[in-house]
Amino acid sequence: MKQYEAVIKVMEENGGFATLGFLNQNVDVSKWVTKTPFASIRRIVQDERFFLNIKPGLWALKSYSNKLPEDIIALKKGKIIKETEELNHSYYQGLLVDIGNIKKYSTFIPNQDKNKKYLGKKLSEIISMSSFFRFSYEEFINRARTVDVSWFNIRRMPSFFFEIEHKTDIQNSLLKFVDLQDFNVEFIIVANEKRKLEFDKKVNFTAFESIKDRVKFLNYEKLSYWHSKSFEIYSIENYLNA
Repeated sequence: MKQYEAVIKVMEENGGFATLGFLNQNVDVSKWVTKTPFASIRRIVQDERFFLNIKPGLWALKSYSNKLPEDIIALKKGKIIKETEELNHSYYQGLLVDIGNIKKYSTFIPNQDKNKKYLGKKLSEIISMSSFFRFSYEEFINRARTVDVSWFNIRRMPSFFFEIEHKTDIQNSLLKFVDLQDFNVEFIIVANEKRKLEFDKKVNFTAFESIKDRVKFLNYEKLSYWHSKSFEIYSIENYLNA
């Protein structure tokens, strides 16, 4: 079987689509005559004869373009502005949950987002926490459980809080982080690179002086790269431990 055929086979078995991270984990590269199989997968999915790019890190087979799950077809076509914005938001939530899970964090998203779709599944199907850990006073718990994606460590304390700002005001997320500043947490704003200047301006407001050195900006492309690399490392570690 040729390398591109192996990639196609995995995508067909997954319904005609896959993240690059999923391919890194599931394509059998053990017999490939190359020292860089994951780079080969990245190259293969860019072959426009067989594949099309849906979102950063998400690819589909051209032959399945009309047979994909509804949420992925909507992302591809950009059908309705409001619907597409919600799907963009839940897609990036899903990427972050995947990364958190593979890094063995406990992962959580707000209750109002649990029925939203990520690659044909509900987000509730991929998070590892059924209820929010009660790590502090009620007022802080209530605030924290509204964060778009939360990662908790083995001691059930929060380690990372992510806010995804596709269209909404970055300032609202910064205010949320200010309220949670007394916890040893990394704060990360996820958004389109075009919003980096807006982020830099607002994080330097006097109101955010106490957290400005703790908040990081992560664009969608880097998030996608982080996702695929996390699965790549996971696959290598599994191979070494086999």
